[in-house]
Amino acid sequence: MITTSSPISQRRSFSTVFLIEMWERFGYYGMAALLVLFMVQKLGFSDEHANLTWGAFAALVYAAPSIGGWIGDRILGSRRTMTLGAMILALGYLLLAVPSESLLFLYSTLGVIVVGNGLFKANAGNLVRRIYEGDDARIDSAFTIYYMAVNIGSTVSMLATPWIKEVYGWHAAFAVCCAGLMLGLINYLLMRRSLAHIGSQPDEQPIHWDRLAMVLGAGVAILFAVAFILQHKAVAVACVYAAALVILAIFAYLIAKSRRDERSGLVAALVLTLQTILFFIFYQQMSTSLTLFALRNVDWQQTLFGSTLFTWQPAQYQALNPIWIMVLSPILAWGYTRLGRSGRDLPIAGKFALGFVVVAVGFFIYGVSGRFAVGGKVSSWFMVWGYGFYSLGELLVSGLGLAMIARYAPARMGGFMMGAYFVAVGLSQYLGSVVANFAQIPQGMTDPLASLPLYTSLFNKLGLVAVGGTLLAVALLPLMKRLSAEHGRRQEPTAPGPAQPAVE
Repeated sequence: MITTSSPISQRRSFSTVFLIEMWERFGYYGMAALLVLFMVQKLGFSDEHANLTWGAFAALVYAAPSIGGWIGDRILGSRRTMTLGAMILALGYLLLAVPSESLLFLYSTLGVIVVGNGLFKANAGNLVRRIYEGDDARIDSAFTIYYMAVNIGSTVSMLATPWIKEVYGWHAAFAVCCAGLMLGLINYLLMRRSLAHIGSQPDEQPIHWDRLAMVLGAGVAILFAVAFILQHKAVAVACVYAAALVILAIFAYLIAKSRRDERSGLVAALVLTLQTILFFIFYQQMSTSLTLFALRNVDWQQTLFGSTLFTWQPAQYQALNPIWIMVLSPILAWGYTRLGRSGRDLPIAGKFALGFVVVAVGFFIYGVSGRFAVGGKVSSWFMVWGYGFYSLGELLVSGLGLAMIARYAPARMGGFMMGAYFVAVGLSQYLGSVVANFAQIPQGMTDPLASLPLYTSLFNKLGLVAVGGTLLAVALLPLMKRLSAEHGRRQEPTAPGPAQPAVE
């Protein structure tokens, strides 16, 4: 597929993907802010049941792009697959707005969302990679700004949907998620010409309707499979272990079958992907233990010098994560570009190590908050600053995860490798929900003095695990430096101008 090197054209193409990603994340995170609380408060789930259901769903959401990336690379094309995924996601959010408390209906609706996300996620990231292909410094900067799109959309929805839920009810809040994504689709259709020259090889060919029918049929089958998995814990656990084996098998196969000049990059990607799995165990606490902590043990009044500024809803604390990321993203993107121009850019492995340091600080802030609690309730400021450090760590690790794949994976397997990365993220989502259950509160316990030590103990332990992740990342820096240098020497130079056609 022919790409462009014109900075103006690149910005237009990037803006198109940026905006559809922003609205897609608006829908997803608006739903994510509410779902665990919906299961606990509306459907009567125990903490353990709600956490594990969310964990299994999130794992499937992130694993599905491994298939969607391959479909984009080989079957429908990256642009078409991304658009189809957005349409299916909008349908899923619309179904959540239907006032039904049937568990089978809920699980089937979550299956629709899994299918839509699988088709959308890897292909959106792969389009960004193709826009800036061959420019490592700009790829890091582009993916950091692209990551900000996630957080613009999620900030608005995480603040809005809990308020809408309080005023108009659960299902009205889910309907807003659908409306946001529909706006994103309309905007994308108006701007789609800016991506006419970006995509995978199937995008250059006429639509094969038989292939589209095959993809939709497989999607229906996956929908029912997801509904079955979510109803059976043993099956979900088996799928997690199977996903771990799939990740290792994918990398082993690609490393064994790749050309010599590609091998060092794939090994580097494997090492960083394993570190990403550890990070996303921390990330999963946002929707599980941290949200339930906010529900039970945080003073919802945000005060300053004794005056109340405003009152939070428990789900709204999750919006602190994207708010901080929007503040920090432009600063980091500017720093990456400036350091890259001067030849002093910190390697991705170094950024990962630094990321674990600040994640540890964030969880220690949550942990120490219990010492300052009044009646079992801690100040909202602990959540604000804890999320600040946690979010900086996220930018340094998760925010560069896609850039890592874009840098080290060969272009001919870009979409597939994006999908493999999301399988790893999916694995850690379930593991994160298992970790969150170390602080599960027995049903019927309402005393905040009893629940507080359970949460703070978990957060302190997670801080120590993050310290361990830091030490591991630092120990691996020499290996990563050697692999990165070898990859740089063997990488074919990319000159300005038309790129090579994608390899089938």
